[in-house]
Amino acid sequence: MWKSERQGMVDQAKGKVKQAVGTLTSDDDLKAEGEVDETVGKVESAVGRMGRNTDDAIASAGKAVKR
Repeated sequence: MWKSERQGMVDQAKGKVKQAVGTLTSDDDLKAEGEVDETVGKVESAVGRMGRNTDDAIASAGKAVKR
């Protein structure tokens, strides 16, 4: 798992917590900030997955060429 994938998961969790606290305290700004954090986390995770998948594909291609 890439660092950006892990960070994305952390940001998603952080965003969900902020949204929940914002809802409980009727703090619309905190809720909105949580939504942004969650979205950023989703993007970070996706970028990390793409990078990992690219590395895996390159490694597989390299092994196939060596055969």
